[in-house]
Amino acid sequence: MLVIAHRGASAELPEHTLDAYLRAIQQGADGLECDVRLTRDGHLVCIHDSRLNRTSDGRGRVSGATLDELERLDFGSWHRGTPEVVGPGAPETVPAGVLTLDRLLATVLDAGRALRVLIETKHPSRYGAQVEERLVRLLDRLAVVAPDRAAPVQITVMSFSPLALRRIRALAPELPTVFLFEIATPGVRDGRPLSGARILGPGLSVVRARPELVQRAHERGHQVYVWTVNDPSDIDLVIRLGVDGIISDRPAAVLARLGR
Repeated sequence: MLVIAHRGASAELPEHTLDAYLRAIQQGADGLECDVRLTRDGHLVCIHDSRLNRTSDGRGRVSGATLDELERLDFGSWHRGTPEVVGPGAPETVPAGVLTLDRLLATVLDAGRALRVLIETKHPSRYGAQVEERLVRLLDRLAVVAPDRAAPVQITVMSFSPLALRRIRALAPELPTVFLFEIATPGVRDGRPLSGARILGPGLSVVRARPELVQRAHERGHQVYVWTVNDPSDIDLVIRLGVDGIISDRPAAVLARLGR
């Protein structure tokens, strides 16, 4: 049962920052999850929202900014979890800059242990197919496309967009894919991913309402990764159901619940 850090250890540190991912690696997470968007000048950056307002001191759309413009923004100060010490004597903090997927993958490759990276391509995007094309090009350059079981870094691509998953299947058919959903249509209720995906990615609310979906997927030979699982009762539920991956903002808590 894989424990995947959702946007890093994002309950403790600002999501999609290098510190959040390093914390998750230190805690022993089996893998890391990130969302990627394409900048105006063609760089993949780890940002969930289409707009910059929530997680930075910037404004406007991610897709309308260049990497240089994003690197001038602070992506960390909004988070309420840090610092623990405030006022006189508090440690100085360096604003967290935007994290590129390139840098995150380089960090993972340098981690010195096996890790999975779940990369969600965000849509709709004004750049359409360029998102997946740029992603596969980057993975090719880093030589992490081929699913070699002996390799320390394993890449999986996820999306809510069936079209995006079909593009990945055409560009890099060897990459495992996850069909994400928060509404259970008849097909996925019967345990069948869409668009040739190998793995079902239901939201937690779907699994609460339709726990039988996990067994049906397993009977069809498909794995199930559930997001976003944070509360102890929900952690216990998905463990009891025997899901294959638990995606959580609190990877340390999930690992503790599993006795790891």
